[in-house]
Amino acid sequence: MDYIDKVIEKLREWAQKIIDALLGPEPEPEPELIPIPVREPRRRG
Repeated sequence: MDYIDKVIEKLREWAQKIIDALLGPEPEPEPELIPIPVREPRRRG
């Protein structure tokens, strides 16, 4: 049974390598944007 587990694990590793090669690595979450204060000119009306 241990031999089958090792074979399955190797197949998973190979499948992951193939997917990474074709589609690229798993996407990382986008970093949170930091708001930058902007000085707006005051409108005289």
